[in-house]
Amino acid sequence: MSTPEITDSHCHLDFPDFDGELPDVIARAHAAGVTRMVTICTRLRQEPQVRAIADAHPSVFYAAGTHPMSAAEEPLATVDELVALADHPKFVGIGETGLDYHYTQDSMDIQKESLLIHIEAARQTKLPLIIHARGADDDMAQILADEHAKGAYTCVMHCFSSSKELGQAALDLGFYLSMSGIAAFPKSQDLRDIFAAAPLDRILVETDSPYLAPPPYRGKRNEPGYSAYTARVGAEVFGLEYAEFAAQTQANFERLFWKAA
Repeated sequence: MSTPEITDSHCHLDFPDFDGELPDVIARAHAAGVTRMVTICTRLRQEPQVRAIADAHPSVFYAAGTHPMSAAEEPLATVDELVALADHPKFVGIGETGLDYHYTQDSMDIQKESLLIHIEAARQTKLPLIIHARGADDDMAQILADEHAKGAYTCVMHCFSSSKELGQAALDLGFYLSMSGIAAFPKSQDLRDIFAAAPLDRILVETDSPYLAPPPYRGKRNEPGYSAYTARVGAEVFGLEYAEFAAQTQANFERLFWKAA
């Protein structure tokens, strides 16, 4: 019997945690049924290295942007710079970008400025915006809605672990919520309840590896193959057979990340 296919919609394969091991990590992902991975560049100066990983591995795609926690230390991206990246056939998303007031509230103004640039690039390229949101739910919901009213764009709330209100605000705009290993943690029942109330055709799965490994690997280095553990929890949340949930998340991924379809 074949393993149901899924996509790890968000990982960081350029991080030093994977140095020298990438072929093995990717092979293990394939063995777990993970047919595609989107590796995310969080600082634009590192884009050439991230692009090289995607170029070297047929199942790896990539996105790039300036992470909100780095927004104050990195040069501000330009819309033209982000739009130009979209010429590459394996460049499939804009970001990650967003707001993080948990550790970096002091840079909130530059984070907002950076976010608006990424939103405009997502509009122009028709590629999905990849949002990181932590400790900034009200501002995040307001900016996403205000900007969407000025001109539509698509978006995924990556590693979604925010409030029910922000989740609903994103869903109301037609956006997607991505399940990470956090959704599989025993104490995350409230988060699972948010996912359970969401439309099934708006759910993605991801690892955010090397971070946030789901059980049974919690506390260890995460890797794309472990998205299968999160997806199994997702199937339980929606009361589906694993194969059915996997197939739905594949369809969702291909609708949103159309360049990787």
